[in-house]
Amino acid sequence: MNKTIFHDIHVSLGAKMAPFGGYLMPILYEGIVAEHTAARTMAAIFDTCHMGEFHISGATAAADLENLLTCRVSTLAAGQCRYGLICNPQGGVIDDQIIYRLGENDFLMVVNAGTQENDFAWVAGHLGSGTRIENVSADTAKLDIQGPQSARILTSLIEEPFDDLGYYRFKHVHYHSKRVLMSRTGYTGEIGFELYSDPDTSIKIWNDCLARGVRPAGLGARDTLRLEMGFPLYGHELSADRNAAESGFSFAICRDKRFIGSEIVLDDTRVCQRLVGLKLRDRRAAREHDQTVTAAGSVAGTVTSGSFAPSLGVSVAMAYVDRAHALPGARLIVRTGRNELEAEVCATPFYKNATGRAALAKFL
Repeated sequence: MNKTIFHDIHVSLGAKMAPFGGYLMPILYEGIVAEHTAARTMAAIFDTCHMGEFHISGATAAADLENLLTCRVSTLAAGQCRYGLICNPQGGVIDDQIIYRLGENDFLMVVNAGTQENDFAWVAGHLGSGTRIENVSADTAKLDIQGPQSARILTSLIEEPFDDLGYYRFKHVHYHSKRVLMSRTGYTGEIGFELYSDPDTSIKIWNDCLARGVRPAGLGARDTLRLEMGFPLYGHELSADRNAAESGFSFAICRDKRFIGSEIVLDDTRVCQRLVGLKLRDRRAAREHDQTVTAAGSVAGTVTSGSFAPSLGVSVAMAYVDRAHALPGARLIVRTGRNELEAEVCATPFYKNATGRAALAKFL
């Protein structure tokens, strides 16, 4: 297994380690609920060095990216980033990513760890001669600092003011004279930041954050946080054999341009199921691959992710269900193997009080 630069630090902090995306990653430190609560109410720090980063540049870079991504690229301003999907010709999702526009012909693409190698080959294979691509993952360290106290804590570390940093925007700042790319996208739903830097700088930022009371958090809390927000996890809600349009993430799919797979993705007649939220009646959780059925016993769909939601006190899940059963308020039963759990289709996010889109001034 690969190891991030923080591996020894995680072990020294008593983290429970497990494989994820080809890396040995921390699942939890003191406990998922405690780490989840820290991100919702205080500040938590996540090692996300396993993510992949590609530098894409050249005169035809924007045009090539328009063809590769479901999101609109040409309207991105320098300093803005956007979530989008990379599709295959059949409309399935090769990966989800965030594209950063560094300059007119200069971009940074951030992809998932487990798909990084295939992503690079796919993207590189669909670039024109006027576009260059470089995999800079090995030289790029990434930390996510999330939670209502994160902005105040980072003001003591970052040399420049960043109170003007908007949602899905980024800027270059400095920490002890070292250049850091600081963005604000947030996979937890809370106010927070992603910091990209060289590995040595990233370790120093981590240690400074912990010294200021930021709690280390593992992938367990990261998963419950994103699930409460209804955010997708590649390999669960998104996959190469599932039509991207069925995910319902219409904000990530531009309908007035052509991209690889667009003929399928933009054809509404091909949408057979919808990704929906499910709110269960109690704390017992549904799990991936659990079947959903109607009260009459007919199969409605399949669960993609499920867990107890610490912020809500009940269990929630996401599932692909047939369109006839995808309306909010519809009643379904989740068959877990041992139990049949009552569930109600509902809109996401499940958690409504997240701070991620709020003005930074409120937290400084």
